[in-house]
Amino acid sequence: MSLMHLSFYSAFTLSTLGLAFHRTHLVSALLCLESMMLSMYIALSMWPAENTSTSSTLLPILMLAFSACEAGTGLAMLVASTRTHGSDHLHNLNLLQC
Repeated sequence: MSLMHLSFYSAFTLSTLGLAFHRTHLVSALLCLESMMLSMYIALSMWPAENTSTSSTLLPILMLAFSACEAGTGLAMLVASTRTHGSDHLHNLNLLQC
């Protein structure tokens, strides 16, 4: 395994662990999701260059579009929850009270 693969895997793993263990604020959860998307985007961008194939060059752009949609939706949820609940703490958000 090369150093580049190790850095992609470790970035994805650390952001997954951050999402799993640091769930106090919605902003921290969104940042962990964005770092997961960023590591997947960089890995998908480097994959066609390593394999010298041009057939999968559209995948990183598609992934970047989905990541932008996810970020916009997350920020809209952050604003809505802050307006209704007064903070972005995840323990205040309960689906049973909606």
